Amino acid sequence: MLATPPELWSLRAGADRQNKQHWYRGRTWDYESLLAERAPGFGEHLTPEVKNAYYQRCQLALKEMADIFAAHRPDLVVILGNDQSEVFLDCLVPGFTVYTGDTIHNVPLTPEQMAALPPGIAIAEPSHCPEDGAQYPGAPESAATLVRSLVDQHFDVATSARMPGGEAQAGIPHAFGFIYRQIMRDDPPPSIPIFTNVGVGLNRPRLARCMAFGHALKKAIDDLPESMTVAVIASGGMTHFCIDEALDRQVLDALAAGDEQRLVEIPEAMLNGNTAELKSWYPLLAIMNDVGFSMRLLDYVPCYRTEAGTGNAMGFVVWKA
Repeated sequence: MLATPPELWSLRAGADRQNKQHWYRGRTWDYESLLAERAPGFGEHLTPEVKNAYYQRCQLALKEMADIFAAHRPDLVVILGNDQSEVFLDCLVPGFTVYTGDTIHNVPLTPEQMAALPPGIAIAEPSHCPEDGAQYPGAPESAATLVRSLVDQHFDVATSARMPGGEAQAGIPHAFGFIYRQIMRDDPPPSIPIFTNVGVGLNRPRLARCMAFGHALKKAIDDLPESMTVAVIASGGMTHFCIDEALDRQVLDALAAGDEQRLVEIPEAMLNGNTAELKSWYPLLAIMNDVGFSMRLLDYVPCYRTEAGTGNAMGFVVWKA
């Protein structure tokens, strides 16, 4: 929805009404039951004026984040994100994967792949992949340093020097492509994508493990040359495709307070479905706590698209010394 004009949010609303498994408050609901549970509903958020205001707020927050990144221009970027069975298929789904390749390929979908997408998804494709694709510099030597340190700290991460690829996608998944395009404006410094399997299959790292991974990753970053400036970016979230403002505020309040315990005590089932992307924020908080940075909330925007409260909540957060 960040890249979809608000007048077209209804393209996904139809799919929401057909969905029989909306994750909300730790269980799944069909649309009709969800609508009844959340009565009187969210109709006041669905007027063209409100949706357009939400969209504009998101664009302003994205621009501010991109401007902040451009002003600092680090030597290396570590991106925390996930894959949604785009390139890691059921033949092998690692819990944590560090990309060690020298090039990150952002590959546009083929016409056949575009045609296979659910309604309302294809329109967002340009937001995370240029029409002709792109290649971004990796950081294999720095990635190797991180891997060695993580393994020494008993995080037996997988490594990948290229994207495995599959029927759905050949290049870097959209969680990362969006960061390259919208935050780094297709001109990134060398970067290391790190995948956490937040929501696929049986081996999903638990919340406490994601937090511990962040502390280990900070120690690994400390093994890089002292002169190297490093930015860490987490991609994903917040609650979707069923917005839960109370849960989002709980997470944001804990992030602002640097309260790791409060975050890991959230029941795992509350972060099922696509909301699991919030797990990518956990290691980021651990790193920020270790360096003593403070959180600043740029904006929080609950972008509703149906009366039952489906849509996508957007959180825009930075940390600074």
